[in-house]
Amino acid sequence: MKNPFKAYKELYHISPMDLADPAETNRIHSNYVSIGFFIFGFTGIAGLFIKYHSNPQEHIPSFLYFSIFTIVSLLAFFHSICVKGVAREKAYIVKNISFYLLFSCGIFSSLYNFFILKQYYNGVLTLFLVFIIALSSFYISTVFFFIAALVGLIPMLPQLYRSFGITGLMNTVLITFIFIFLAHYKRSTEKKMLLKLRKQKKNLFAKTFGNFTFLYENKVVKFQRSKSIELIAYLIYKNGSSVQTKELLTVLYGDHADSSRYGASLRNLISDIKHTLSDLEIRNFFITEYNNFRINPEAVHCDYYDFLAGDSTAKKAFTGEFMSQYSWAEAGISFLERKV
Repeated sequence: MKNPFKAYKELYHISPMDLADPAETNRIHSNYVSIGFFIFGFTGIAGLFIKYHSNPQEHIPSFLYFSIFTIVSLLAFFHSICVKGVAREKAYIVKNISFYLLFSCGIFSSLYNFFILKQYYNGVLTLFLVFIIALSSFYISTVFFFIAALVGLIPMLPQLYRSFGITGLMNTVLITFIFIFLAHYKRSTEKKMLLKLRKQKKNLFAKTFGNFTFLYENKVVKFQRSKSIELIAYLIYKNGSSVQTKELLTVLYGDHADSSRYGASLRNLISDIKHTLSDLEIRNFFITEYNNFRINPEAVHCDYYDFLAGDSTAKKAFTGEFMSQYSWAEAGISFLERKV
C-alpha cells in the first residue's frame, strides 16, 4: 500500500519556485480584494456613526467588527504594492502575506459575527463567502485551507445544533467539506497544468543574448504587429513581474505616450499576442490580469533565466549583448556584466 503522505505529495504538492507565478496572481488579486474590504469596513463605520452618533458606546462590538476590516485591508493593500518586485525565490512566502492577512481576517470576522455579535446566520454565511472568494480568486494550499476551514467550523458546531437543529448542523458540515474537496480538486488541476507547462517549456524558447528571438518548435513566432514582439521581450526582461499599462506605453512609445492616444494601439498589440499564441496552442505564458501584464517564466525556456539561475553554459553564451535591438535593454547589460 502506498504511503499516504507520498500519495498526497504526488497529487497536490507544488514546489515554492513553481508557485512564484501564482504568488504574483495572489498579490494582484489581494490588491483588489483589499480595496473591497476597505470600502466595506469604512462604509460600515460611517453608517454606524451616522445612525448611532448619539450613543456609539452601546455599539462598540459592531464598530470593532468594521474597524478590523478597515485596518487589515489597509495593511494588505500596502503590502501587496510594496512586494511587487520581490525575487522569484522569495515570492511564494512574501507575496502571499497579503492574501493570508485577508483570509485570516475573513475567518476571524465570521467567528466574531457568530460569537460576539450573536448573529449566527451571518457568521456561517461570512465563512462560506470567505471560502468562495479564496477558491475563486486565489491559489491556496490545500493544507492551509483544510486547517482554516476546521478552525472556522468546529467552534460553531455546538451553537449551530442549538440554533438550527441537526439538519442545519449537518448541512453546514456538508457544505464545508464540499469546499475542502473543491480546494483539493483545484490544487490537483493546478499541478496537472504545471506538468503541461513543463512539456511546453521544451518547445518555447526566448533567446535574449544578441538580438531577441522568440521561437516555438524551432520556428520564429511571427506576430501581425511589429511591436508585439517588443512587448513580449520587455515582459521576458521583467522576469515574471507585473507591468502596468503606463509603463508599457512608455517603453513602447516613448516618455510622452499617454493612454488616451496610444491605449488603442496597446490593446491591438495585446489582442495580436493572444491570438498568435492561441493559434500555436501556447498556454499560460502571456498573462493579463486587470491592468497588469506579465509572462510566466515557468512556461518558457530562456537563456537569460538560465543565466540568473547560475547555469555555466548560459554564462558562457553571454558576450556583452542583450536584446540588442531595444534601447531599454541596455540597463540589463551592466547588470549581467556584474553577475559575470
